Amino acid sequence: MPRMLDVSDDVRAEIGDEEADRLLAGEDAPGSYDCTSCRTPGNSEQERTSTVLFVGEETAVLAFAHATCIPSQVVPVSEEQLRGAVRSITGEDAARTPAAPIPTSDRQATLGITCGLVLIREELHPALVVEPNGPIARPGSTSLDDDFLPLLLEHGFTPVTDMNQRPAPIEGWSALLAMGKLHAVLQPGTTGNQSAWWQAHQPLAVSDGWRTAANKEKTVLMYAAPSGTIGHQPREDLMRQALEQAAAKGLLVAAAMPLAGT
Repeated sequence: MPRMLDVSDDVRAEIGDEEADRLLAGEDAPGSYDCTSCRTPGNSEQERTSTVLFVGEETAVLAFAHATCIPSQVVPVSEEQLRGAVRSITGEDAARTPAAPIPTSDRQATLGITCGLVLIREELHPALVVEPNGPIARPGSTSLDDDFLPLLLEHGFTPVTDMNQRPAPIEGWSALLAMGKLHAVLQPGTTGNQSAWWQAHQPLAVSDGWRTAANKEKTVLMYAAPSGTIGHQPREDLMRQALEQAAAKGLLVAAAMPLAGT
């Protein structure tokens, strides 16, 4: 039975016309599915459905989502991320693990990421708070100075002076939420495609409230501060207080970026 599938030109180019036509004809596409964005049931025979292709270095995984949640697209991910996504699809639970080393530095400092909701003008917004566990040096630099914030400013992030103001959008960056879990923060690549600026060793679980807000807004706010500025805060009110203190000291930058993938 034909399916109400959206297959973007990018997805068709990756899987080929023959496979795309089989999907549209219903031969290789499931009728019912769990949306990889909102995690609720969907049916490609009754509602418009997006095909989302996660592409790693060697393999690819085709997922399905409500067209109202995300458009059909190709999402480049690392092979490790792709294995994590497959584990999520097959029901294997992925535990939270430390973040991968930041690729903008020769030092192997690790980025910690906290997901939380930030209140701005009486409205809750999904946010990522990023803090390294040590100083970040410029690539090739032997200096002991921490260049974490200067590097982000050069990439288009802006200083935060008032936590009640929504951060400005940044071009080319996005947050990848796949299978209902945070996989990576993507930045513009040198070849036009996005590359991972940060990626989780295993998909990072987020709260239902955070995921719902992110899927509703299609935008995530990212705040970043130098090592030792924010710390691990067990509650969102304490995280907000730490962010305000960092902003008052001129140690906080931020940007608003779209939600990529699911």
